[in-house]
Amino acid sequence: MAIKILLILVLVAMVLHLIKPFGLPGLTRRADVWKIALILIFAMMMALVLRPA
Repeated sequence: MAIKILLILVLVAMVLHLIKPFGLPGLTRRADVWKIALILIFAMMMALVLRPA
């Protein structure tokens, strides 16, 4: 369940960044959406590794 929520939140962040860049260091251009995708991949891997058995 947490992975689905994480996925939705990051996809919303990606869409919002395409509309208006956030202006954070490293996220100043619309073309920096791929960096948000890398954060999503890393966060999903951590959620899978750290989930309870």
